[in-house]
Amino acid sequence: MDYVRFGGTGLEVSRICLGCMSYGEPDRGAHPWSLGEAEARPFIRKALDLGINFFDTANVYSAGSSEEIVGRALKDFAKREEVVIATKVHGRMRPGPNGAGLSRKAIMAEIDASLKRLGTDYVDLYQIHRWDHDTPIEETLEALNDVVRAGKALHIGASSMFAWQFAKALAISEARGWARFVSMQNYLNLLYREEEREMLPLCRDAGIATMPWSPLARGRLTRDWEATSARLETDEFGRTLYAGTEEADRKVVEAVAKVAAARGLPRAQIALAWVLAKPGVTTPIIGATKLSHLEDAVAALSVTLSPEEIAALEAPYAPHAVVGHR
Repeated sequence: MDYVRFGGTGLEVSRICLGCMSYGEPDRGAHPWSLGEAEARPFIRKALDLGINFFDTANVYSAGSSEEIVGRALKDFAKREEVVIATKVHGRMRPGPNGAGLSRKAIMAEIDASLKRLGTDYVDLYQIHRWDHDTPIEETLEALNDVVRAGKALHIGASSMFAWQFAKALAISEARGWARFVSMQNYLNLLYREEEREMLPLCRDAGIATMPWSPLARGRLTRDWEATSARLETDEFGRTLYAGTEEADRKVVEAVAKVAAARGLPRAQIALAWVLAKPGVTTPIIGATKLSHLEDAVAALSVTLSPEEIAALEAPYAPHAVVGHR
């Protein structure tokens, strides 16, 4: 396993981050395809055995049960100081006023709830899951600063948003002397490259770590275009990410298959190697519902694509409408 500094911080993270949205009770929340605790624990153990020390979840994943499962497994399998735990806040956790969003009230309630579910005194990275259009960003940033000062989070990060929004947040934090976002969890893969235009250059310039989510396009880059899966059939959000670009996306999937066949490697390794090679990418977040998914992700660290292979993978791409920010 390779380890890198997390942006401008001194924190060291594995070059692969395990995304834990796949682990949660299937009858809780919006992910009926998720793996329950007994099924999930071997994946967390395997990740640790492979040298992965970075685990990302969110309060909203499977209505909090993802945090519960991840917290118990990490407590059983590793020492707290050996792992880097990230979680997120924004999604609705209960009905009624103040049950979602990034108000001071919501943040202060949700950080304590997340820590309780995770069974830890602090998280290494506390991220805003999306931009809150109903709360002044100053209120959100001050609350996050107080979370850091209270020792409940070591660092704060953000997830998908427009580059101008992220730049605004960074500027406000610097002007007020508040804790600054150190990371951006953005959407980037061979089927969606719009982040290359503004967000990735901004992060490189500002010393921000990037941890792309869905680097394999929810598995679309790892199988034939016509193939399906239980998740693909029930993933309503995933359908919104690729609507209207099927023809161009099919050609990209075929290009991945061609390069993988020529190399004699699984398609997942080729698609992930492309993300890892992007300037500014720190640690892609991979999901795993088969143990081989973890093995392929780690193996991708040893795959170096040639300029000709990269050109072949990128050639079919067509610009996409911006998605994933809401």
